[in-house]
Amino acid sequence: MAFSEKFIDDLVARNDIVDVVSGYVRLSKRSGANQFGLCPFHSEKTPSFSVNQEKQIYHCFGCGKGGSVINFIMEIENLGYRDAVAFLARRAGMTMPEEQNDAESRKRVRMLALNKDAARFFYEQLATPAGKRAGDYMAQRRISPATARNFGIGYAPDSWDSLEKAMRQKGYTDFELADAGLVRRGKSGGFYDTFRNRLMFPVIDVRGNVIGFSGRILGDGEPKYMNSPETLVFNKSRNLFALNLAKKSKSGYIILSEGNIDVVSLHQAGFDSAVASLGTSLTPEQARLLSRYTNQVIIAYDNDGAGLKASQRAITILEKLDVKVKVLRLTGAKDPDEFIKAKGPEAFRKLLEGSENQVDYRLRGVTEKYDLSVDEQKVEFLKEATELVARLPGLVERQVYAMRVASLAGVAEELITQEVERRRKRLVNRAYREEERRQTQPERQSQPPEKELRYDDPVSARAEEGMIRLLSLEPELGARPGLPEAERFSSPALARIYGVLRGRIARHESVSGASLGEELSGAEMSLLVRIQQEPVDFGKGDRALQDYIKIIQDRCQQRTEKDAPLDLRALAERQREKGKRYE
Repeated sequence: MAFSEKFIDDLVARNDIVDVVSGYVRLSKRSGANQFGLCPFHSEKTPSFSVNQEKQIYHCFGCGKGGSVINFIMEIENLGYRDAVAFLARRAGMTMPEEQNDAESRKRVRMLALNKDAARFFYEQLATPAGKRAGDYMAQRRISPATARNFGIGYAPDSWDSLEKAMRQKGYTDFELADAGLVRRGKSGGFYDTFRNRLMFPVIDVRGNVIGFSGRILGDGEPKYMNSPETLVFNKSRNLFALNLAKKSKSGYIILSEGNIDVVSLHQAGFDSAVASLGTSLTPEQARLLSRYTNQVIIAYDNDGAGLKASQRAITILEKLDVKVKVLRLTGAKDPDEFIKAKGPEAFRKLLEGSENQVDYRLRGVTEKYDLSVDEQKVEFLKEATELVARLPGLVERQVYAMRVASLAGVAEELITQEVERRRKRLVNRAYREEERRQTQPERQSQPPEKELRYDDPVSARAEEGMIRLLSLEPELGARPGLPEAERFSSPALARIYGVLRGRIARHESVSGASLGEELSGAEMSLLVRIQQEPVDFGKGDRALQDYIKIIQDRCQQRTEKDAPLDLRALAERQREKGKRYE
């Protein structure tokens, strides 16, 4: 829907960007008008995410994302423009304008309502004769009725159309059910239930919305777990099972488990900070989501080859964030659920308290690969172990673990320390050379960070950026005669931004970041903010404008001539004008 400028201005005024961003990012370092923190949109250890309170914008110099407070909420909460506006309106206690025609927003609301009704249907099936099989399974897994109610666990009957019929009675269409991933189209053209004969776990986001489902099959069959497909409201790589419950925990850490049953078992045993990824290894998006709610994660994956591999991957992702990582070492059980059932909650609590930090865990993994009584294997161990220690950021930390490696291998400490620092120097030099190479490639530097916005003509694109920068900072220039049409721009993204700016200027509307967010995509807004960050000499605005116009027109003419069919007669005529002759 289109919001009035007055409403958007009031919304932004009541949602100061520093206050809003501080709810997700620890802003500490200050440089002039900017406050810096670790970017919530990509993994980094050095803060490159800036928030400018005067301009009410954010910009990451690492990944390139940027925009207004509305764009920030859209990105971090995975919301559309209208829903982000509604989110901020609720935060500020503002009343939303009357609903207008917004198809996507209405579709999103409808899908969330459908998911909620479907979750209620699955839960109610537990009390029916058809749900006895699911009840027996939960009893076998020692899942209490209270826990099932807390998680909203239900049952999808072993039927082709139970859910479809129930939801159609509530007024939902087959196409709405298909969009939500709850039914599938058969070869004959009809629809059938996606989830059948499965224990159903609703996936609930941190705002309490049912966004999807995860179903565990009862009995034989594949896949063991089935998740909802990607929908308008569900993206499994950006959500975590049970985070809506775990975020309320007072434990000070989050337990990262592999499966839904593990999470349910842990919560039932009193460990209310457990979560699980949804059928995938931990993703960077999920890691950043975790870092919003805790600064310590304990990995409690299964005690098998796949679990060990997944733990290594999770460590690699989490260590790039400002998160302390520990790893649980399960003994005598394959997963947390089995351990708790065999040894009880108190034994698991002691296991948590004794969990290894991620360096100890990885070093132990390296040690167990080699027989240190064999010289050849000892050499290989030292190569891998010193490389691991060399990657640790702190000098003291490297020294401590260098001593540990030396002790394990029976080698002099000073030799290991020297080897670690030699490898460290090599890693730093390699990183420096890569950065230097990147910085010395001007064409690459002129490109936007977003791959989908690559420039085919960087020379023209720089002038197009200049035009946009001038118009966004001095809108009155948009009324000057002779401005090029957007069709002459080489970059479709820049042409779109330019077109939106000129349109709003012509209609005497605001060109502030918050108002533009309704018309521009997230990538386009990030590009606009990056363009606006470059300095402008306002005293030379007119001259710069004319220079940009000329460059854009000349480059457009060159592209047109290059693409046009070769006219030898016209070419010869131009050459004769230059004093050259053709035989």
